[in-house]
Amino acid sequence: MQKNTLMKGIMGISLTVFTTLSFASTPEGFWKSIDDRTGEQLSIVEIKKKPDNTYTGTIVYRYPVLGGGTVLTNCVKCPEPFKNKPIQGLQIAWGLKEDPKNPNQYIDGRVLEPKTGNIYKGKAQLSADGKRLRMRGYMGISALGRTQVWIRTDSANP
Repeated sequence: MQKNTLMKGIMGISLTVFTTLSFASTPEGFWKSIDDRTGEQLSIVEIKKKPDNTYTGTIVYRYPVLGGGTVLTNCVKCPEPFKNKPIQGLQIAWGLKEDPKNPNQYIDGRVLEPKTGNIYKGKAQLSADGKRLRMRGYMGISALGRTQVWIRTDSANP
């Protein structure tokens, strides 16, 4: 009798662990990007998984600039093929792939900063609850870069 109860307990725990692992969060979906310097909402970015198992991020909504600042509508400082493209609809992250050694981490990507036109190496880390994404752009080594925390949102509309 005790052996039967113990076996049911082990099976229950195994099922719980398996279910949790099989429903792990992915970065796919909509993310609200927040300026790491001002704390202002910048845009909503949609992250999609491509057939080659890499992830891309595209701006699908731009928040109005607070305080009467200049609204950047096109990527005027960007290199080709991004030059003068509208920022809304612009792909700003690409090539991110899941790190096989570290769950919830994505590596080897590129990140475009539309304001400066700079393209950086990129990586991202998804929080354990799947609600925050730490997007890091850097040059050379990761220590020489900036991180923005993106917040998961339900849709492309604010």
